[in-house]
Amino acid sequence: GNPFGLGGTVTAGIVSARNRNIDSGPYDNYLQTDASINKGNSGGPLFNMAGEVIGVNTAILSPSGGSIGIGFASPSSTVLPVISQLREFGETRRGWLGVRIQNVDDSIADSLGLGKARGALVAGIDEKGPARPAGLKTGDVIVRFDGRDVKESRDLPKIVAATPVGKAVDVIVMRDGKEVTKSVTLGRLEDGEKLAARGDKGNNADANGGEKATPQKLLGMSLSPLSDTARQKYQIKDSVKLGVVVTGVDRESAASEKVQAGDVVVEINQEPVSNVEALSARARALKDAGKKTALLLVANAGGDVRFVVVPLN
Repeated sequence: GNPFGLGGTVTAGIVSARNRNIDSGPYDNYLQTDASINKGNSGGPLFNMAGEVIGVNTAILSPSGGSIGIGFASPSSTVLPVISQLREFGETRRGWLGVRIQNVDDSIADSLGLGKARGALVAGIDEKGPARPAGLKTGDVIVRFDGRDVKESRDLPKIVAATPVGKAVDVIVMRDGKEVTKSVTLGRLEDGEKLAARGDKGNNADANGGEKATPQKLLGMSLSPLSDTARQKYQIKDSVKLGVVVTGVDRESAASEKVQAGDVVVEINQEPVSNVEALSARARALKDAGKKTALLLVANAGGDVRFVVVPLN
């Protein structure tokens, strides 16, 4: 490398760990090394003792901006496919599934009857992505993709991105406690990013019109209909079609750490809700059935959805 413009430089160290996640993006899979990486030699090669390139120096962890011996390199297994794509096409071509995912923790695994926490929970489906026509649904848990196990959610983006565009792959999901196999023909991630950048909005009518919002308390939240007034107040996008609006959260409740005013409860235990009464009835039914928690699908004002678990008591 060329740290601080000094000229060609070699530093030495050991590989401390593999598969490090430093929350820099969906493809984190770094080699950790204490070989010095400073401004000017990130992007340089990381060699082993045999002179083979095993990674590309990428980042450091440092409060001062200089090397303190904690550096990260993208492994050669991640870099080589990118090099091949650049040589062949002059650009990257990553696989695209068209789902928004979240991690499966113990409480979500229990609510879905998975037995143990595993896989990637589908929290949303892109309207124009490959997953929708293939039959994947919100609430599915992807446990295997193209013959590879998905142990946790962060595994999936790396596996999908490394899969060739246009390839038909089998995706195994857990749905209603059973394994279901779907065949998906992958799109191209870069095309999906272009669609998202356009910010296309639907022309969905407000199902509640000008209905007057009367807050009701349930599951530690104050809830109101998804009316025009609520949409305007919380700037809720038209892509959020149905649900009930959270207008307040009890600070002493478990929900206070998971939802906030302006969020929209879309489903409870994978059943859509269009009004507070339907949500309340479903919550009572779950409690009568001996359930301790409810699995809610919650959308924020921008339309991004996630699953949260709240106690029924």
